[in-house]
Amino acid sequence: MVVITLQRDKCIGCNYCVEMAPEQFAMSKKDGKSVLLHSKNKKGFFTIKSHDEGIFDNCEQASKACPVKIISVKKT
Repeated sequence: MVVITLQRDKCIGCNYCVEMAPEQFAMSKKDGKSVLLHSKNKKGFFTIKSHDEGIFDNCEQASKACPVKIISVKKT
């Protein structure tokens, strides 16, 4: 299982996550910040759990590219 977490309130809207993993991330037209698609919000941390391990590599690249380091990607 792959667990992806985004701390959205600290997002600066650089768009790197969307470029690296467009199937998991999008930019909000409202505030210009990243959105983790299909995620659940728990106290400002947006999380998805997926059985599709094929998303791991792209999401890990997004995590490494993020200049404010607000994306966490783990395999469990």
